[in-house]
Amino acid sequence: MNIEEFFELSAGKWFSHRTSHHLAFKQSEDGKSNLVIESLAADHPEVIKLCQQYNIPPSAASSGARVTWNGTMEWDEEKHTGSTVLVAVPDAMNPQEGKLLREMGYAEKTPVAGSYKMSNDGALSLFTEYETMSSEERLWFASPNLRMRVSILKRFGGFSMASFTSEIRLGVTSPDGKPTENANSKSS
Repeated sequence: MNIEEFFELSAGKWFSHRTSHHLAFKQSEDGKSNLVIESLAADHPEVIKLCQQYNIPPSAASSGARVTWNGTMEWDEEKHTGSTVLVAVPDAMNPQEGKLLREMGYAEKTPVAGSYKMSNDGALSLFTEYETMSSEERLWFASPNLRMRVSILKRFGGFSMASFTSEIRLGVTSPDGKPTENANSKSS
């Protein structure tokens, strides 16, 4: 699997359940979100705009995605909503690796460029360095309608957070819009 296929397989509506462990506080918390992921072609205006923002030729981008979320965390009553655009810029010598441009970062709410690596087993690993912290994420599909994610967030000075997230595709359809066997068996 390459990064374009990963983005295409990720397209759809998802329910996300995350458990995070704050190592410094020795506390865990749960969060729930609804995600909408849209695959964007390399020539999409938002992909081109983000490339230009990072002074990268838009022709170097292979694909993109828009991620929108709406969720809650166990420790507060506040709604957590937002949206960001991601753009993959493969390395010319090794297209399984490259830069991942983000309109807004995961850990800090500013634009950030990280790197990605697709492994032979179809997992996507993301590495991002922020001004005051770094993050590592690994995402993979257990099935077409179940995506898993683990992440580690490290603050300079020692504070760390580890998270495990499961994401279930809503609608029980495959990424190409066709009903899965599970959906067919419910209708018979």
